Amino acid sequence: MDKTYFRGLTGDIVTPESPEYDSARQEWNRAINKFPLVIVYCNNRYDVQNAIRWAEHRNVQVRIRSGGHNYEGYSVGDGVLVIDISRMNRIFLDASRNLLSVEGGATNEQIYDYVSSKGYPFPGGTCPTVAVSGLALGGGWGLSCRNFGLACDSLTQIEMIDYRGHLLIANCYCNSDLFWACRGGGGGNFGVIVSMTFSLPPKVYKVTLAEIYYPDTDTCEQAEFIKIWQKFFEYADRRITLIASIYNDESDGRAVYCRGIFYGTPDEAAKILKPFGAIKSAQFDYHYLTFLQAITRIGESYPDSQKFKSTGRFVQRKYRDEELVNIATLVDNRPEGSVYTAITLYALGGKVAERSRSDTAFYYRSSRYIMGIQSVWVASQFARQNVAWVNERFQYLKSITKGSYVNFPYSKLRNYLEEYYGDNVYYLELVNRKYDPYNFFKFPQSLYSGERMPSDGYLYSYSG
Repeated sequence: MDKTYFRGLTGDIVTPESPEYDSARQEWNRAINKFPLVIVYCNNRYDVQNAIRWAEHRNVQVRIRSGGHNYEGYSVGDGVLVIDISRMNRIFLDASRNLLSVEGGATNEQIYDYVSSKGYPFPGGTCPTVAVSGLALGGGWGLSCRNFGLACDSLTQIEMIDYRGHLLIANCYCNSDLFWACRGGGGGNFGVIVSMTFSLPPKVYKVTLAEIYYPDTDTCEQAEFIKIWQKFFEYADRRITLIASIYNDESDGRAVYCRGIFYGTPDEAAKILKPFGAIKSAQFDYHYLTFLQAITRIGESYPDSQKFKSTGRFVQRKYRDEELVNIATLVDNRPEGSVYTAITLYALGGKVAERSRSDTAFYYRSSRYIMGIQSVWVASQFARQNVAWVNERFQYLKSITKGSYVNFPYSKLRNYLEEYYGDNVYYLELVNRKYDPYNFFKFPQSLYSGERMPSDGYLYSYSG
């Protein structure tokens, strides 16, 4: 294509003729294989505005990419303009007010490195290369959420470029409806988030990294672990947040691995986690580390990329013994080519549940935890079998859960808007109609300017 076609774009422009195109179009999930028309690596807001105006003039669809971690690859697409803000990653601290401002492309790792050098923790995610803008827009689960809330709960302000290329500021006092929607309304909707400001938690010197490993477990032991888990988090100390995987690995076989961060000492953590020792094979390990050391050790377990299919659902109730066995049985037989299958549990409760479901767009505040399912493969020829394996087992998980986590999207969802946003979808659509009336930022499973109105009797407020 003639280079003059891309005249008007600024930043670093990558087209199919560019030598770096094949690497630039890749998502973290290497199972995604899309071919955009052009990728614009924006260095500043001016580049973002030019990309939006160029796409509007050329009638080209856009996708917004920060860290490239969307499970279904919704931050790229065939024949689209990708607005990539990963190079907009500057970080600013107002120590006098404990406020942290970050550009939209700043990653968990970059933020952790920065704030920890000043003595602060941060309620971000676990994967180091995830951009915090995408994380927080979907709510933002992390290993500090039971103590500090979701990432979106610490947000005090956003700056966004809208479909006209205009810069909007949103907080509790200015464009408060947009601010409400951007705290759980999902990444890619409304506009390009170029800056976020967070209130920081109190400074902390050390935390406890807790790890529990159960090697060579069978179905009954894995079901027993989930039983302990669901009872534990009915009354657990809010200072601890855990993530656990009930898995079937090509090398290790069937096992359970649980880890998390406790804002206290190892002795306290050992007492609190004692119920998990009821399974004889339990191996406990505690490390008293700085927050940065703990979160870095967790981040080191993530690969640079993967091929996978994964999603997550919200758990609203305790499960009966036969249901626990059914859940554990889901990982019994890996599909052809799979190197790892798992049911993963992400703890909720604590401070997450202290807010009303209408305080922010993140609806599933009262959920007990998130339950995810995944399969990972290496050779591309096995993608179909692995995707089918997840799709088949998802049907059972869907039957015993309610609602899907928008940061773990699933392309096969029917009524996806209600699944992601519950009753808050009605208000999200109103906000979308106001700030993106022509659906300029549409993508698969995006919000849209529908005609539905709020259900009768549902109380709602744009509160901060």
